Order: sequence, then C-alpha cells, then structure tokens
Amino acid sequence: MFYQSMNHVALYTALFVVVLIWISTQRNPFLALVEIGKEMLRSYKFFMLIVAMFGVLALNKYELQIESKMNLTSDYTGFVYGLEGHFVQIFQQIFYSPWLTPIIVFFYIFMLQSVIAASIGVYLLGNNRLMLYATCYAIIINYAVAIPFYLYLPVNEVWSYAPAGVRFVMLDIFPKFEQEYRPLSGLNNCFPSLHTSISVTMALLAFRSGNRLWMIITSIAAILIVFGIFYLGIHWLTDMFGGVLLAVLASSLGIQLSRMTLRSTEGIISVRSRASN
Repeated sequence: MFYQSMNHVALYTALFVVVLIWISTQRNPFLALVEIGKEMLRSYKFFMLIVAMFGVLALNKYELQIESKMNLTSDYTGFVYGLEGHFVQIFQQIFYSPWLTPIIVFFYIFMLQSVIAASIGVYLLGNNRLMLYATCYAIIINYAVAIPFYLYLPVNEVWSYAPAGVRFVMLDIFPKFEQEYRPLSGLNNCFPSLHTSISVTMALLAFRSGNRLWMIITSIAAILIVFGIFYLGIHWLTDMFGGVLLAVLASSLGIQLSRMTLRSTEGIISVRSRASN
C-alpha cells in the first residue's frame, strides 16, 4: 500500500511528518506552518535560507540530467570494491530476515525526508531558532558537498556490481522502485551516502537541541537508516564513512553559521532599539 507509487510515498511522508512533530512537541503540528510563515516575515535571512535549501534540493533532483549532458564516463566502483571486498554481502548474509525487511524499507524510503521536514517543525514550535537555522544550513551543506562527488567521482550501488555478490533486497517490498524512485537517485550516486549524512546530521543537531524525545527519535532513525543501506544492498562501507564525516562537518558548520546569522540579526535589532530610545 505504501509503495504503489511516488504519489503514495509523498502522501504518507506528509502524514509521518505531522505525527513526528506532534509526538516530539505535544503541540498541534499544523501550527508549524503558521510559525514558518511568521519567521519568514520576521527575518529575510531565514526566507533566503529556505529559498537556498529548496534550490539545492532542486539541483540534486536535476543532477542526473546535468550528469548526462556532461557525458562523464568515470567509474570508481571497482576501486571501492577493491578496498572493502565482500563486506556488504557478508552483512546481508548475517542479518537478512523476511520480517525485518519491511521495517528497513520503511525507514529508508520515508524517514529521511520525514525527519528533515519534522526537524524544522519541531524547532519552530520549540522556539529554538539556533537549531532551526542550523538545520537549514546543514541540509544545504550536505547536498552542496555531495553533488560534486556524484558528478566527478561516481560509484555504483553495491547490488549493481556483480562481483560484490549482493542482492537488491528493496525489490522484495518495493517492486517498482526502479521505475518510481530511481529518477530521484542515480545508480552511481553512492559516495558519500546522503541517507547516512542527512540522518546522522539530524541526530547530531537533535543532541544539541535539548529536546530529549526528538534526540531519541532521530537517533533511532539514523541507526536504522545506516543499517538499512547495507541490509538493502545499496551502499558500500566507504559510502557510510563518507556520509558520517559529511554529517559531522555539516552539523558543526551549520551551528556556527546559525550563531553568526542570529548574532548579526540581534545586533541590528539592538542598534534599532537604541536609536529609537
């Protein structure tokens, strides 16, 4: 039912975002829409951040078209396989279980974008502008860093590289994955793993937010998503390490940029206040 088409995926993702915000804040999740409007009216910098965030997400969406026009022929899959061998195959053999597969597919397909959107809602309703801005900055950094790697250092998914001996478990639950989801994510967009970097970034920011419940939710999501990239036969171990490093960079830099943005905004407000007095 969840995986019939990308329209179903989008619909249920929106539902999960609402549920995650409600659970984490114990407030009406639809108030987040009101708050984001207020924040954009209050701060042009936040408005520009939102525009930049959607811009980099759009760039990621069209990355495959850009790649095809560039006629790039590089392929570093064999090099990565030479580094780590049959790690993912062994991982699948150890952990594969039919009852576990639907859970892992659910987290891989739905939780990444749900946690991104819910993070913004949670921080808005919690009046945590530091983490709100940091989340936007971190998302931009993740995609801005990853896209050049996808263009110039392409690595194919593990299951598609025959010597790795890995099965694409995703198709057990989402048979139309290649037709429905593949246009959003190229077969050679492996290093670094954005599923790893984004989920770990959201968890790292949640640890700094003071919202204990959101910290638990994002941590569970990150653990299961990282587990899932190997279980489903999608990413290499190297991709995961690259994703974790990117997450540390994006979360740390995102917080620093957020502090700088808010400090400059508060300075402007302070100057205006003194002038009026």
